[in-house]
Amino acid sequence: MSEEAKKFLADIRHAIELLEDFLGEITSFLEYQKDLKTKSAVERQLGIIGEAVNQYRKLEDNKELSHTRQIVDFRNRLIHSYDNIDDAIVWVIIKKHIPTLKEEVQKELENE
Repeated sequence: MSEEAKKFLADIRHAIELLEDFLGEITSFLEYQKDLKTKSAVERQLGIIGEAVNQYRKLEDNKELSHTRQIVDFRNRLIHSYDNIDDAIVWVIIKKHIPTLKEEVQKELENE
């Protein structure tokens, strides 16, 4: 794996760690929905994750992370259709898909 690809994986891992830090003690969807600063910070990190995944895919087309097309599509929606983001979708991504992505990225980084 190239150093640039490793950098993108490290960027994804760092964005996930920041996202987890920003969520802190927030455990419910309603708490998340009411906290505008946290929502903004989380959405920013999801955008970074989407861009880093996209760049990683271009460099390492033989090593696929799960749901990369959906991650990149969601990043594009965050950036280009920011006024049409559903908090419930973001919450599901945070709770269901980010932990899997984190595990995959960690495994890729450990294998190098």
